[in-house]
Amino acid sequence: MEKVLCVILGGGQGTRLFPLTKERCKPAVPLFGKYRLIDIAVSNCINSGFNNIYILTQFLSESLNKHISRTYKMDSLSQGFVEIMAAEQTTYDTTWFQGTADAVRRCMKHFNNPNIKYIFVLSGDQLYKMDLQDMYRYHLENNKEITIACNYVKPQDAHGLGITGVDKTGRITRFVEKPKDLASISDMAVKNPRGEDRFLGSMGIYLFNKATLMELLQNNKKVDFGKEIIPDSIKTKPVYAYLFNGYWRDIGTIKTFYEENLLLTEPIPPLDMFDERWQIFTRTRYLSPAKFGTSVVEKSIVSEGAIVLSARIVHSIIGIRFRVGDGTLIEDTIAMGCDYYETVDEIGKDTSNNIPPLGVGKNCHIHKAILDKNVRVGDDVKIVNVKGLENFDGPNYYIRDGIVIITKNTVIPSGTII
Repeated sequence: MEKVLCVILGGGQGTRLFPLTKERCKPAVPLFGKYRLIDIAVSNCINSGFNNIYILTQFLSESLNKHISRTYKMDSLSQGFVEIMAAEQTTYDTTWFQGTADAVRRCMKHFNNPNIKYIFVLSGDQLYKMDLQDMYRYHLENNKEITIACNYVKPQDAHGLGITGVDKTGRITRFVEKPKDLASISDMAVKNPRGEDRFLGSMGIYLFNKATLMELLQNNKKVDFGKEIIPDSIKTKPVYAYLFNGYWRDIGTIKTFYEENLLLTEPIPPLDMFDERWQIFTRTRYLSPAKFGTSVVEKSIVSEGAIVLSARIVHSIIGIRFRVGDGTLIEDTIAMGCDYYETVDEIGKDTSNNIPPLGVGKNCHIHKAILDKNVRVGDDVKIVNVKGLENFDGPNYYIRDGIVIITKNTVIPSGTII
């Protein structure tokens, strides 16, 4: 395994995930009540036996850097590492990363361990569970130089991905980045194992021979893998598709983020977070168990450290340290939790200053919303999108795809109706 280096791209702005990316980069967005998006990619590498990992960061990276440094501390005897590699200016190049390929190119000088022969390049903002060992073994067969992980995607989803066309050997003969219409890629359609019409979408997971990657990046100044490097390389290099038929989602929009989070509340979710043989790692916090009053909780997840008084929680995720007051109904909602607790004295002091405590107060109704970290929602508040708006920017909230989003550290005064 010492021959393989994993490079995770963690610097994207994630504009389509705004306002959750208002104060953080996309891979640092909280997930499932206790994790962050970056944990998925790092956990897949570690579970696959690859523990030489660099995470390339640039945009709003403070919270991501802090999470990585606090979470992934390898044993000194393991000889592995999970390290941040931040964008840097030099005397001969004062620009920042210009794209995915440019980020790897600018960092290649640090990948100079002669034992490294293969480099995985992975996205830091996707949901999947995949044994990268299988892809690695596939890559070693028949002296492949570049392997791209591909997933079967429905025709209606093809426009947002890089679509690959393959021959009978699995070699990629054509690559179209985010096709504008299905007619232009109709000849690239395939059947999935169930006989359904699908396309092969690139998962943004690439495995290169190190020498090949260096050659591709040194001979040009192109900045993006999907739009430029990969389409160009199939003309001159043996590029193969590794077919992955498991669960995989690109978290590109608020709607996708919202829906994929709440899918975890299903009896059998598509992403199994309860598999002890393939754990999703995150920061260890040593919090108390969740605490309940005379509450009703239906089809929901409540994270450790949460305090739910006499409330009703329906089809929702309640994050770490989050507090829910008496008489409150929360449904179809993601509450990301809090970074710290307030003492009883602090709660009383804040209330006297008309600042609600952390969490949601008494007699509230929260429906189809995302409450970011450390929000303060007062008593008798309704966050239900009363006007049925699809997209709107309010004074202390946003609406995207009909979902109300309360941003990090926001205060919603008592009696507010949204």
